Amino acid sequence: MTTTPSPAPPFGRALCAMITPFTEAGALDPDGAQRLAAWLVDEGCDGLVLSGTTGESPTTTDAEKAELIRAVREAVGDRASVVAGVGTFDTRHTVELALAAEKAGADGLLVVAPYYSRPPQDAVEAHFREVADAAGLPLVLYDIPGRTGTRIEPETLIRLAEHPRIVAVKDCSYDFLGAQKVLARTELAYYAGCDEHNLALYAVGGAGYISTVANVVPARLRAVLDVFEAGDTPVSARLQQRATPLIESMMSAGLPGTVTTKALLHELGLPAGPVRAPLRPAGREAVDRLLAVYQEFVTG
Repeated sequence: MTTTPSPAPPFGRALCAMITPFTEAGALDPDGAQRLAAWLVDEGCDGLVLSGTTGESPTTTDAEKAELIRAVREAVGDRASVVAGVGTFDTRHTVELALAAEKAGADGLLVVAPYYSRPPQDAVEAHFREVADAAGLPLVLYDIPGRTGTRIEPETLIRLAEHPRIVAVKDCSYDFLGAQKVLARTELAYYAGCDEHNLALYAVGGAGYISTVANVVPARLRAVLDVFEAGDTPVSARLQQRATPLIESMMSAGLPGTVTTKALLHELGLPAGPVRAPLRPAGREAVDRLLAVYQEFVTG
């Protein structure tokens, strides 16, 4: 049996869902964003995804989103891809953000399923097609029904894969069978959006990950994929397993990932700043727990 090599992922394999740094007064911190972006790329990130869930997109303005893209693009140049979150519950507004992101220098667009209004699948498909038709950049479709209330069903993804500018999926569906069905029938690049699935999805043909946890341990998460690529599956599995306590503490311990990430970045002396309301900062006890798990991971 002969096989052909898989095409290179469109935005790289190891992508970070970057936080949006703010000043202590709560304003956008473009200088901090540049410092953090440069550090993440130096530590092994192939790409940076801006203004997603972790990037507090619901509470940043359109102008701030564009300024963030420009700042990060200047900081990383062509060393990493820059994917801009532009998805909203309003198709018209999403198209406007897509065009602004392209003008600001993004390489691709992250477009979440329309949320709150819970449109049926034909309307979800039409929404994505309208954005893809209007934009000149490739799209990553973001399937996170736990937040949006709406799935992008596998059959919908299979139809959307026919569009030349719809090239990838960020998968937070927790439907591993559905993901494999789409992988088997399309050329879509599938990125794990939940860190506990990074290796599992990659092992069945995924493209890599778009990770919140990568904000604080970018090199260690990349090593999981690098070791797997080198052919040492048992070691790769152990590296993924060792990351589990940190993933759980940051993503499944009662606080949003944005909150836990900014808390850890602050403790590590990296740009972060406060979260914007309605999010609230982690309390000291929670920060100490996070820091203990982080330190055990990086020193173990």
